[in-house]
Amino acid sequence: MPDSPHFTPAAFTFLRQLARHNERTWFKSHQASYERDVREPFLAVIAALQVPLASISPRFRADPRKVGGSLFRVQRDTRFAADKQPYKTWAGARLFHERHRERPAPSFYLHIQPGECFVGAGLWHPESATLKRIRAFIADNPAAWRRAAHGRDFAARYEFWGEKLTRAPQGYTPDHPLIEDLKLKSYAAGCALDDALVLSPRLVAEVGAHLHRLAPLVDYLCAALDLEF
Repeated sequence: MPDSPHFTPAAFTFLRQLARHNERTWFKSHQASYERDVREPFLAVIAALQVPLASISPRFRADPRKVGGSLFRVQRDTRFAADKQPYKTWAGARLFHERHRERPAPSFYLHIQPGECFVGAGLWHPESATLKRIRAFIADNPAAWRRAAHGRDFAARYEFWGEKLTRAPQGYTPDHPLIEDLKLKSYAAGCALDDALVLSPRLVAEVGAHLHRLAPLVDYLCAALDLEF
């Protein structure tokens, strides 16, 4: 039986080299390495994640197409960025909701970068109107939020990422029992992955297990945004 899809050390080697030579001429001359060592293995991992994802929700997609699928482009959008480096020095994939192009929706996410690999889920930097909807839903449905985001299994493995407001958001008192959650600017959580796991045939199984454990958070956020899960 063939090994489950995973990365080889060559993926990390390429990404480290790209970080040192982040310029178009270097990338063009090494594009075959990117295709062979980073993009093709990642597309295979995405395709393999279709099975565990389908057992979680029929509404989410692990799309292994080279263009327009789950894998983010390696090219950076530098139009409005102070940093004009043309390429991302990491590789990432979003397992997205079927309606993500229509409206804000949570997703699952896998990030590959030497020493900084991680898996996560949720909404990163949602717009103000989306934040208000999530906060209102948490305030109205606190018990389900605690089960989704503060259960023992979840709390033992995952942490919420991103910045918080320094004060209570408008409409909420500082002594609200969930005030620290209501201060969040992003509703995304996850955990680091060891580089050794990313290079192991266990990668898809382990990431699939994380997706299952993160699913209650995604389910809750879908409910907050009137999305089917």
